[in-house]
Amino acid sequence: MNRLKLLVAIFLLIVMLANFFSQAYALQLSTDNEVYSEGQPLLVYGRALPDEPVIIRLFAPDGTIAQFNQITADSNGDFSHTLIKWPNATANYPYGTYSVEAIATKENGTSQIVDVKFASSSSLIPVPIQRVIITQVFAPQTAAVNQPFRVFVQVTSDGQLVAGSPSKLLGGSHIHLPSGDIVNLSNSLKTLHPGLYYTDFTPPQEGTYVFHIVVDFQRTTSHGSAATLVLKQDITGISNQIRKLNSVLDSTTQELDKLKAEIQGFGDVLNSSQRSITQANQNINRSVTSMSESVQNVEAASGQFNSLFLPVVALIAIIIALQITILARRR
Repeated sequence: MNRLKLLVAIFLLIVMLANFFSQAYALQLSTDNEVYSEGQPLLVYGRALPDEPVIIRLFAPDGTIAQFNQITADSNGDFSHTLIKWPNATANYPYGTYSVEAIATKENGTSQIVDVKFASSSSLIPVPIQRVIITQVFAPQTAAVNQPFRVFVQVTSDGQLVAGSPSKLLGGSHIHLPSGDIVNLSNSLKTLHPGLYYTDFTPPQEGTYVFHIVVDFQRTTSHGSAATLVLKQDITGISNQIRKLNSVLDSTTQELDKLKAEIQGFGDVLNSSQRSITQANQNINRSVTSMSESVQNVEAASGQFNSLFLPVVALIAIIIALQITILARRR
């Protein structure tokens, strides 16, 4: 009985291993070249299960599907197919790294991916088969506590904007808070345009916030980051206060200018009054001098009058005395 159980277990193990190896190694994918230029065909070949439908897809550098075909493997499981003849480079077919994917429909969606390069030349110089993903993060340098602001993210692959679901493409993105905590952004990022994403964030406290964006695209990871310094009040509020202060200073300057003008006018009045007083003093001095001269003239005239009047009085006295004498003699 135990021997029978052991044989059954071995049989089941063999079946499972056979199934595993058939699924793990049945689908194989290759291309006839690694680097292609305009006009060259892209030949895809490989191995699948006998008579198995195989889906062949070509992904452009931005992640969009540039070509889609379905073929069927032969009775031996072999398949080959010319997926595309490379056209002239355009916006739809730019130079860059493309991904060829084969999906086995009978093997639970098992897939294989091969990267190829579309370049201006495929023979003059060796071209490395690698995907260049650039992640740029645009965040304000300063912000204010409890005031929302927006952070933008741009993702390019070989110069082309990368489209995709933000939760999958940017699933590892997060924020480093001043407290040391980490906030995940996978459910906060939204699509502004294919390849352009954004998130709105309201900082709860002062400090430096670091936005770390992690991009996972076609088995390639790219990182980008930006920092924002959060203050109690943002630059706009400070600028408004500075403008108000400048307005007050301008008003004060105008008042000071008016006061200066009034003081200058008062000084002019004082100068004019001083000149008038000086002129009056000069006139008074001239009048006093004139009066002194008049008094001197009067004194001189009085002296002359006295010199003339006294002889006349004496003469009159003499005449009166003579008349009295004459009258006395007549009696």
